Amino acid sequence: MTVTVIGIGLIGGSLALDLKAAGFAGSVIGVESNPAHAGDALRLGLVDEVCDFDKGIRNADLVIVSVPVDATADLLPRILDTIRHDAVVADVGSTKKAVCDAVRRHSKRGRFVATHPIAGTEHSGPGAALRGLFKNKLCLLCDPEQSDAEALERVRAMYEAVGMRCMTMDAADHDRHAAYVSHISHVTSFVLATTVLEMEKSASTIFDLAGSGFESTVRLAKSSPDMWTPIFLQNAAFVCEALDAYIRNITEFRNEIARGGRDELRSTMESANRIRRILAGMNSQNHTGEPDTIGKES
Repeated sequence: MTVTVIGIGLIGGSLALDLKAAGFAGSVIGVESNPAHAGDALRLGLVDEVCDFDKGIRNADLVIVSVPVDATADLLPRILDTIRHDAVVADVGSTKKAVCDAVRRHSKRGRFVATHPIAGTEHSGPGAALRGLFKNKLCLLCDPEQSDAEALERVRAMYEAVGMRCMTMDAADHDRHAAYVSHISHVTSFVLATTVLEMEKSASTIFDLAGSGFESTVRLAKSSPDMWTPIFLQNAAFVCEALDAYIRNITEFRNEIARGGRDELRSTMESANRIRRILAGMNSQNHTGEPDTIGKES
């Protein structure tokens, strides 16, 4: 099978690696607008060749769209216009409704499968590609009734080939859940990093006092603004809903501290500790050790 990956970064590059290793893809074609990224993808062996958009799409049995979500919504109609009648297209973005809406009435809508493989790191670009990134992780297949059964099964087989388990979900439901469990985490990290940088003018002070807790909390602030700006804007309604709830809770937490409410503060934290059970279940289901790094982030 010939797989074309549009956008050879962390997700696209990691998928390319694992699909070749699993024997699912006989060849992988890269379509990449950034010449430096295209060169890195070839040098690192993520793809077998890099070619222009039209050639890459016309030669593909399966097209994976791994670009920022606003670019995905813009590109999808053109991709569906160009593919062969028996080819399949899947995106990998973190928002789904706007992407699905972009091709809802397209004559080849059935050849598109909206997906969200829930895996990643804070790094970006071809040098961030990882072997085993998707193993034992979850992939959401959204609005499956809008896709041809054969297209859906081809995409499901692709994700299962790299070790993922799949479940289906409505696109709007996906975006609401993603706002609470993923997007708000990135907002919090960006805002915390901004706050600390505003308050601590001396970088050496931050370095001296920062512990592992601070580092893990702001890790996501290293994520690409080019990727996350369109995610926040495409999912603005649900992200704002999540932020409103978060602001209410953090304001109450601040007020408990200000009024010396020892019992209230302890009760709030004990309630939050219940998240341990959820995380323990996730870790037992997803634990696979550290994935192998193919390249270093530049």
